Amino acid sequence: MVDNITADTTTAVDSSPLFLSTGISLAQGKMKLTFALILALQVSACVWATPEPDKELVEKYEGLKAVFFKRLINAWEKAQSSIQPMVESISSEGQAKEYFEEIKKSQRLQSAIKILSGLASDLEPVVNNARMALLGAYGHYLRPYVGEHLDKAITNIKPVLDTVLPHEG
Repeated sequence: MVDNITADTTTAVDSSPLFLSTGISLAQGKMKLTFALILALQVSACVWATPEPDKELVEKYEGLKAVFFKRLINAWEKAQSSIQPMVESISSEGQAKEYFEEIKKSQRLQSAIKILSGLASDLEPVVNNARMALLGAYGHYLRPYVGEHLDKAITNIKPVLDTVLPHEG
């Protein structure tokens, strides 16, 4: 008896109790469902719009970032200047120096540096947008609650960092 069923799916769905009780055809139901889904996605996208960060917060962040990078560069230069005499005294007849020169001239290293610098320049706008979005979210949602404590912590740690990792040579 199952072989005698010849109704297509649209007729079966259109005659289902749900569609009969509402008077909506299958095509109208799909269209309304699609419209509702698009509307819900638009609303959820608007919820994730991040506030713009305050100019003062961006300037403070940029200042702290610049000092941090100065500290890292200064530490790298000091480490390099203190390690270089040890490497030269340990190596016999400057073998280490020759090895480092060969590495600097290596095509692989040069191509890796070019690739990484290109990748960094391509990702810079994305990183900047993400940074501004995070600063805006921090300024809007967290700064009223933790901003003063974070500022005190940064102020208290500066003397320690100036002793251990100074930003000026």
